Amino acid sequence: MYRTHNLGELNIKNVGEEVELSGWVQKIRDLGAMTFIDLRDEFGITQIVINNENIKEKTKEIKAESCIHINGKVVERASKNNKIPTGEIEVVAEKIEILGVCKNILPFEINTDQEVREDLRLEYRFLDLRNEKIHNNILLRSKILKTMRDKMDELGFTEIQTPILANSSPEGARDFLVPSRLHPGEFYALPQAPQQFKQLLMVSGFNKYYQVAPCFRDEDPRADRAPGEFYQLDFEMSFATQEDVLQTLEEVITHTFKKFTNYKVDNAPFVRIPYKEAMEKYGIDKPDLRNPLIIQDVTEVFKNSDFNAFKNKTVKAIVVENGAEQGRKFFDKMTEFAVEEAGAKGLAWTKFEKDGSIQGGIAKFITKDIQNRLKEEYGVKENSSIFFIADELKTAQKIAGLVRIELGNRLDLLEKEAYRFCFIVDFPMYELSDEGTIDFNHNPFSMPQGELKALETMNPLDILAYQYDAVCNGYEIASGAVRNHNPEIMVKAFEIAGYTEKDVKERFGALYNAFQYGTPPHAGAAPGIDRIVMLIAETKNIREVIAFPKNKKARDVLMNSPSIVTEEQLKDVHIKLDLK
Repeated sequence: MYRTHNLGELNIKNVGEEVELSGWVQKIRDLGAMTFIDLRDEFGITQIVINNENIKEKTKEIKAESCIHINGKVVERASKNNKIPTGEIEVVAEKIEILGVCKNILPFEINTDQEVREDLRLEYRFLDLRNEKIHNNILLRSKILKTMRDKMDELGFTEIQTPILANSSPEGARDFLVPSRLHPGEFYALPQAPQQFKQLLMVSGFNKYYQVAPCFRDEDPRADRAPGEFYQLDFEMSFATQEDVLQTLEEVITHTFKKFTNYKVDNAPFVRIPYKEAMEKYGIDKPDLRNPLIIQDVTEVFKNSDFNAFKNKTVKAIVVENGAEQGRKFFDKMTEFAVEEAGAKGLAWTKFEKDGSIQGGIAKFITKDIQNRLKEEYGVKENSSIFFIADELKTAQKIAGLVRIELGNRLDLLEKEAYRFCFIVDFPMYELSDEGTIDFNHNPFSMPQGELKALETMNPLDILAYQYDAVCNGYEIASGAVRNHNPEIMVKAFEIAGYTEKDVKERFGALYNAFQYGTPPHAGAAPGIDRIVMLIAETKNIREVIAFPKNKKARDVLMNSPSIVTEEQLKDVHIKLDLK
């Protein structure tokens, strides 16, 4: 063995013991008569003292981040360090062995608060992962995964793995395709989610399934979305309703968050917010409930206004209490944000001063009648400011949502040290695509509310689905649905989105066929593991909680992936490139 103790575990009770320790040299200080080494491993730091001349000579070969092994004796420190658990002791080295020399100059300091260019960190990720904060994020991820698995086992779920090489399925993003050597011209698709497989498991008679599932989607990276691949706690339940799934999510989420944080965590039941209400009040389907600001519709108030920018428009308003205290520069900066970041044509605003006067922005258009209605119907008080967004309904909602978020951040309105949860329910089954055609809004395998009758008699854009998202602090952390288990309803749902029955049979043949053999009602969801760990670790960058992430351009700069392959490899899978 290379060690008798982990670093960071020794204390005053170990004084007098002979120990063997191994780790990385975090810092080395040569004071002439003595040399001190801060030796680090995953468990902490222990100070090593070298006063033997023969051993001191060997330390000249050692650089920071070299890996060494020492034999020595634990002694009490004369000058104690209360900042670390081992601060009462040190180890006097009697023998030292260099296990791995750090031969090159470090590209950056390992444990420092100094900003380091992210691509450089990712290129040397094996060094970056030695950083205490990043290292602890990965350890935290491991503990969270175990906690989730233990909870699913406790709730009676069975862990089952599903294939990675699967078939292409329309689930909202581009597929990653894998060419087949044995079947020329044919491709596997990496699964965007184990959707069809978990439904087939329900048909197979498994009561409750789960797995920590890798999912693959060719999407653009974001701070809260890993490009290419991500992981989710995928689960499905037979004979289950929407409420059964939501209660399971509540139990898993609250249990996990409460175990790993001292912050306030909402108790179940979480607030249920219909999608339409979320868009009206928050302008987004993943509202941050720590933000007290609410969007209000004031279209009727300005119906007869002389302000041309509001004519024939939906007008949204955000009232900020004590907002009148802000100077003109604040309002100019918010207008700049609305135009440059949120895509608004402008941002109207006004202030209700303490003396009862109306000042700034569009004050001259706020008639006495409008002023009274804003006070009586919308709760506008003195010393408040109001921001107005006027546009077509969906655009006004979107811009108002972004303005609400920005106001919450700039004015520091968000509730501190809290995790606030809600469920967004009653999503539309369909939406209009950019080309003006009917497309699935969420998950194509969801059960429409009203089932076949709704599909046959209602305007597709008015049909709601049994679909739901779990949201925490402005992030979607889970998504799910009651599944469509009836083949007749399945065919009709896909027909509305432009697929024929033949398409359904060809693309989802296994599911369609299985549904002919006695399918139980079933429902499920999939909490996003990366995003949950990101929230608990209190970072806004999802790459900080993934061991080997890709960069902002979806490139792995450590492994140089994606990369060019040889002509022979392409030939094996019957592919010829045309890079024109």
